[in-house]
Amino acid sequence: MRLRLSPYVPGDLEEIADYIAKDSPLQALRFLRAIHARIKEISRQSQIYRLRPEVGVDARLASAGHYVILFRIRGDVVRIERVLHGSRNLLSILGKIEE
Repeated sequence: MRLRLSPYVPGDLEEIADYIAKDSPLQALRFLRAIHARIKEISRQSQIYRLRPEVGVDARLASAGHYVILFRIRGDVVRIERVLHGSRNLLSILGKIEE
């Protein structure tokens, strides 16, 4: 599967890393590496994640520690939509990106 990132993802990752870096720049770097590895894993095994219609059309979620990675599969493309802290109100945030 090909991998694409929505325009939101770089900002999501920067915001999260900046927050973590306030306490530990090294931990922020580790977080970014772990998220990138998880995204690659999702692109290789995207079908194992169940559909989450309560979150959005064609939505699937993968956990990464306290964070969730929202993605969709469209044809041969896995599109990562957002990377967010799991405690956030996903429905209100994700409603803004629905097609």
